[in-house]
Amino acid sequence: MPFSTRWRVGFVPDRDRFDSVAKLLKQWASVGPVGALAGAALAANGRSRTRIAASALAGAAVVIAADSIARSRRKPGEIPALWSRIIASGAIAAPAGWAAQRLTGAGPLPVAAVAGAAAGAMGLRPQKVALGPAVGGAVGLALNRTGGNGALAAAAAVVAYRVSAAAVFGDPQLVLLAERVHPADVPFVVPVASQTRYVGTDYVRSLARRLGKTYTPDVADIGIVASLDALRGPSFDPAQIDPAVREFYEHTTRFALDITPQWRLWVRPGYLLYRTMLARPLGQANIPMNQREAQHGVRSRIDTISDAAGGTVSVRGWIRSAADTGEPIYVGIYTTYRDDERGYVSVGFPLPNASFTATLQPSARPGGGLVLDSRVPGGQPGHYITYVDPVTEELTTAAVRGFAERLDVYADGGELRAEHAFWVFGFPFLVLHYRIKRKR
Repeated sequence: MPFSTRWRVGFVPDRDRFDSVAKLLKQWASVGPVGALAGAALAANGRSRTRIAASALAGAAVVIAADSIARSRRKPGEIPALWSRIIASGAIAAPAGWAAQRLTGAGPLPVAAVAGAAAGAMGLRPQKVALGPAVGGAVGLALNRTGGNGALAAAAAVVAYRVSAAAVFGDPQLVLLAERVHPADVPFVVPVASQTRYVGTDYVRSLARRLGKTYTPDVADIGIVASLDALRGPSFDPAQIDPAVREFYEHTTRFALDITPQWRLWVRPGYLLYRTMLARPLGQANIPMNQREAQHGVRSRIDTISDAAGGTVSVRGWIRSAADTGEPIYVGIYTTYRDDERGYVSVGFPLPNASFTATLQPSARPGGGLVLDSRVPGGQPGHYITYVDPVTEELTTAAVRGFAERLDVYADGGELRAEHAFWVFGFPFLVLHYRIKRKR
């Protein structure tokens, strides 16, 4: 009997145990180098190679242990514990601080201040943005007296900032709701993701090709919702809505839109950076910066996907682009869904291997207008960021608590108007004013 055959007969491996070990080793391989770099950076100044290597091993051991303990204690649907994420943040900051000091010759104070400012900027909330450089500066002043190196300054600033932010701003702004679930488990999410890094105005066409269904571009007479009756609920009666407002939602392509953006001054620099670094390269959520850009006009169309030509529409993609350049402004997939007795509008904005969903609750506005609002306590209204596994199509969804919006559409003097207001962490930062006119 060949040796390989005897081995297979005499030893049957435990496949589950093998998979668990392989998964564990993969986790260690992903976090271990981060700890090793941090340990080496902290010991790099004036130390021997032996001590640097020992520090690297110690750093890897600490980060691996922290990650393993946090994962073992994590409940289903939870993200790793805050303390483990703080350790990881400090480990990431250490080599960056070492490189900054090495390249610029800066001392602990500027390195710590910049590290704190960067950590605060990632917190997004204006209060956190202001807290970051203040904590970093305080840490840098303290280390100036002891002669700490750049790696220590950056790591200490980030850790001190995150501990301070957790103590002062305790409410989480990103909450994990579901991990690796099927779309039916999170019906308030629109799981539309882009398979490429660029979304663009041809997204619905590529989605139809991927689904193997019929694509119809620029449908002549269709709305972003099939019928407002799908939104009927205890606090919303479609019969109260002005016929012109109802026509706009059910036959959107009969209308043309003029947009006037009103940005708050404090958000303009951040939006300019976001637009340059993310919106334009993604071909998504690229709102005009000012009235001069908006005057070039907006082209609006709805592309659809159905099972067969002339069949029931399953996907409605409202695509808005600059009239002169064709540059994408918004690519949104509009759906409705019901939870118990109440209807909602859910809009999914495709991102690479992910989607951002706004789920809004309808209510009647005095005078026949319609309000769609995410700021409704309880229920499903809100904003959600979802990762879509490209192989299994399972979803991992988190609620974005710090974002809110309200869309108010109403008739005014024979024409339709709309105000689309946005808030971040309770601060208003943008209002889009629309004039909606019937096409000739």
